[in-house]
Amino acid sequence: MQNIIGWDLGGAHLKAARAENGIITRAVQIACPLWLGVEELERAYSGAEDLAGQAHLNAITMTGELCDIFATRAEGVARLARMMVRLLGSRHAIFYAGRSGFVDLDKVEHHAAEISSANWHASASLTGMLTRDALFADAGSTTTDLIPITDGKPVNLGFTDAERLAHGELIYTGIARSFLTAGPKLVPFAGRWTPLMNEWFATMADVHRILGQLPEGADLMETADGREKTEDASRARLARMIGRDSTEADDGAWERLAQFFAEAQLRELMDAAALVLSRGLLPSNAPFVGAGTGRELVRELAARMRRPYLDFGELIGAAPESRRKACDFAPASAVALIAAAQFPE
Repeated sequence: MQNIIGWDLGGAHLKAARAENGIITRAVQIACPLWLGVEELERAYSGAEDLAGQAHLNAITMTGELCDIFATRAEGVARLARMMVRLLGSRHAIFYAGRSGFVDLDKVEHHAAEISSANWHASASLTGMLTRDALFADAGSTTTDLIPITDGKPVNLGFTDAERLAHGELIYTGIARSFLTAGPKLVPFAGRWTPLMNEWFATMADVHRILGQLPEGADLMETADGREKTEDASRARLARMIGRDSTEADDGAWERLAQFFAEAQLRELMDAAALVLSRGLLPSNAPFVGAGTGRELVRELAARMRRPYLDFGELIGAAPESRRKACDFAPASAVALIAAAQFPE
């Protein structure tokens, strides 16, 4: 039996997807706050291995090199690559270098710029293998990728994070970790436009929790105040953003405020999608292919832009019990499946 594990080394989470004969059978996510030190990867790897098992071939992609514990992205790529090889021991590791495909450890430094934050390219490339024309949209805990696919190929204008930010292909908003101060500067409350406190008092996880829209397993980080992950606690954190206590208004007032933040997030994504679609590369019936823990945002985005919606999890080969998580952790699934196709034995 062919067994391959795809790894996505993020700055906040480690994700792993196990492919057996081209089918994702397990997909897991472990909190991995790399900003606390690279030893977090070792701890997270141990937990992921317990859940995903081992495989002789391990296909690896990453975004964790952006973490500010590394002086440069190239340094981060090299250190994370070496650490994964050490953790895997005798098992073979290959690294996804975007347009250059997979490379071994001895080629990592030469391809560092292509390996850096290329996880989106793996997901978009796999989507192109499975559907001809689409807008691939991966809404995760922190960011959203919007990649047009035509004739089965990603046709992104940017490749680096800086380039993709400039072209609307990378949007720093996600379902859980986004700071509320990164969104609107004024919010409506009690009949007035109210400025926000420029502090990390709450996140989008609080917003979506209050609205009952936070997916299971999407919020693995500590809350802004270190308190519990309940609706009451989220209302308290949201109230702090406008200098209030949650007891100063009823639950409906905080739900309305949360809804405003959610709408602002969706408007930001709509603006970016409109920019990408304005290139005129996709036919009007081309679907949005949604992936990531926040893909319900993509579903809503597709509806508002009058486009069909297709779930990434329905495109790929995945065991029924693993399909949702395989879609949640699309880049890990993608590198595993691409490797399975390229290395059949």
